[in-house]
Amino acid sequence: MATLGQLAYAGGAGLDTSKVCLEGTRVDILADIVDWINKSEPDTPRVLWLHGQAGKGKSAIAHTIANWFEPLGALGSCFCFACDQQTERRHEKIFTTIAHDLADRDPTFKQILAEVIADNKALSTTRDVKRQWQKFILDPISKAAASMVGRVVIVIDALDETGVEASRKHILSVLASTQVAQLPSSFRVIITSRPLPDIMEALQHVPHITSKSMNDISIASAEHDIRLYVSEQLGRLMDRFSTAEISCLVRLADGLFEWARLACEFIKSHKAGFTAMERYEDLISVSPGESKGLLDEMYLTILRDIVENKPKALARFCSVMRQIVWTQEPLPVVSLNAMRRNFPNIDVSDVKAILNPMGALLSGIADISVPVRALHASFYDFLTNSTRSMEFAIEMEDVHCQLAWACVRVMQTGLCFNICQLETSYLPNSEVTDLNWRVHEYIPAHLSYACRLWAFHVQEVQFRSNLAQEIELVLKDKLLFWIEALSLLKVLNVVPSYLATIASWLEVCLL
Repeated sequence: MATLGQLAYAGGAGLDTSKVCLEGTRVDILADIVDWINKSEPDTPRVLWLHGQAGKGKSAIAHTIANWFEPLGALGSCFCFACDQQTERRHEKIFTTIAHDLADRDPTFKQILAEVIADNKALSTTRDVKRQWQKFILDPISKAAASMVGRVVIVIDALDETGVEASRKHILSVLASTQVAQLPSSFRVIITSRPLPDIMEALQHVPHITSKSMNDISIASAEHDIRLYVSEQLGRLMDRFSTAEISCLVRLADGLFEWARLACEFIKSHKAGFTAMERYEDLISVSPGESKGLLDEMYLTILRDIVENKPKALARFCSVMRQIVWTQEPLPVVSLNAMRRNFPNIDVSDVKAILNPMGALLSGIADISVPVRALHASFYDFLTNSTRSMEFAIEMEDVHCQLAWACVRVMQTGLCFNICQLETSYLPNSEVTDLNWRVHEYIPAHLSYACRLWAFHVQEVQFRSNLAQEIELVLKDKLLFWIEALSLLKVLNVVPSYLATIASWLEVCLL
């Protein structure tokens, strides 16, 4: 029987319990969603689309529902997109991943799915999401329906973070198709996203999709929830603030949980020189009191507090954040530094000089082995819009050239024969029992990144003879070692397209 390992699986895209709602918040909307999930009428819409602006708490609701239904055995899958994981191409793995999760839940479905992919490698590796849906989910469900007892809840979070519209076009066509309406009456699919035009056009006014807006949450309910959240976050500081001052924070949040989170982090800051009350007063003095600009004003307040208003400090901040934003997948501090040391003409080699005070905005600051990423996707949107971020704007400039240089030089110094120190070359990778440990131990994140994504950055750079010379050295001295590393990283299939990309780029010098 075929192994389900042939189907692509998006690691790290599942349930994150750190994102669930604070107990006692979002009670009404969570109850409405649970009621919809538990409805027994066969004509109940199979899909619920929850939409709202950034910072409203859509993901918290999605993860709360997933967390509630997982111990009941009713969670079919929780699949989350992330704007900083777009190179992983999760949009091509959504239905293969969901199929994997459904197989883990139901033995009959698992057996049927294994039979579907047996002796059909082309099918098991297809990137056609419409075909994935039909062959890996809809057909097996139709055959296994009798054995699938109880509710089955599938959560798809942050659909708007797939990337460009084209990356979700076919996913939207599947979700809006009558095929989804053919799912058994016990199935429920929850989708969360911002109300982007293409998503709205696809999901609105579809009979099997019920829509719920975060804007429909009453002002009283939103203020109650944010009051609980602020009280919990400020904790031991609560006795320093009056009811009126807490109410002021709640009112200024205007329903945005992300603003409330940032406000509490700002007030709790351990930066010397100011009391919590003084930081509170600074915060409320600059807030515009309008929802549209709340997050922008909050980001500006925090950044102006932690980055000195001097040209050198601002230039270093922009340089480091430019690297983080345009690096195609999150890297830990140690790898960001390893890449940065290979940048040409960089005056700060340790990103921690900039990142250390940014714990309210970025994760991965305290632990140098954890990838650095924005705590909320809206921060990257803010930084890349110069009108909004003003002195903190990060223009693209020559960042791809810097990253291309870094990748090539990291490969030049890091690649070697038998990089994972295997005792024999006669065993296939699949039979090396400790291969995952060896890959983690001997191929650090920056070298893995360089091997997998150097061609992407090179193709974004105008031809430069000095970069071409560096590439020529790598291809001359390290080509086989690079191919070996890609094999160990299980992405050997990219070699033909990457070599074609590099060949096309190098052809410029011959014209």
